Amino acid sequence: MNKTLTIGLSACFFHADPQRPIFKGKTLLYFENSMAHWLMSQGALPFLIPQKSKNFSIANLVEKFDGLLLQAGSDVCPMSYGEEPMKLEWKGDLIRDKYEISLLKECMKKNKPVLGICRGLQVINVAFGGTLYQDINEQVPDTLVHRNWNIYDANHHDVNIEPKSLLAKLYKNKKNATVNSIHHQGIKKLGKNLAVEATSTTDGIIEAIRHTGKSWVYAVQWHPEFHDKRYKNFLDSKPLLKDFLNETRKRKKY
Repeated sequence: MNKTLTIGLSACFFHADPQRPIFKGKTLLYFENSMAHWLMSQGALPFLIPQKSKNFSIANLVEKFDGLLLQAGSDVCPMSYGEEPMKLEWKGDLIRDKYEISLLKECMKKNKPVLGICRGLQVINVAFGGTLYQDINEQVPDTLVHRNWNIYDANHHDVNIEPKSLLAKLYKNKKNATVNSIHHQGIKKLGKNLAVEATSTTDGIIEAIRHTGKSWVYAVQWHPEFHDKRYKNFLDSKPLLKDFLNETRKRKKY
């Protein structure tokens, strides 16, 4: 029987701001609409995951959905991987880091697949003891501009796909591909029990990772939900999404 899969979307946070003209002093949680529609394009139903409360623990919340998607957004806080911010604007969101890492760990306990997108890749790396470049261009010589605000999701570069990786399997042994690039942080030290699936062709920045244990935990640095028909050379986003949903369906036994 084909039942609709429910996918929990980790929330982006607008923290309480007394100067904001709407919802003054209130915390707002949200998701990006393209992400929701990307999931819906393959028949999955997305739900925004709130923070835990006195009535609903993280474990209670995770029970309510079949798989987890850690979406993009604000920087990961350097304090989450044992550093101080090099600049005030790179302080990230420590509250969101703790929220997402707790969701990730609970999903792994319950054998629920996790897919990370952009920030989601960085959170997964940090959760397993890895570290990040707070800013790729400032900390790594001769790197590409991985985030160009003016052209945003049209910014792109090629990636090398690791042989025998899940990515190679999903994309019929492609050796390289073109993806968009909207990030200025990136993996510095790879976390424990994580394997590299793809790297940036020009500068070697890690672009995709997977967990090597029994849990299905996968992440890409690019935004597959923004790969649309306007960019015919960009990597097709469907195989990755279908594999995530198939794994979720298998473990749910739908």
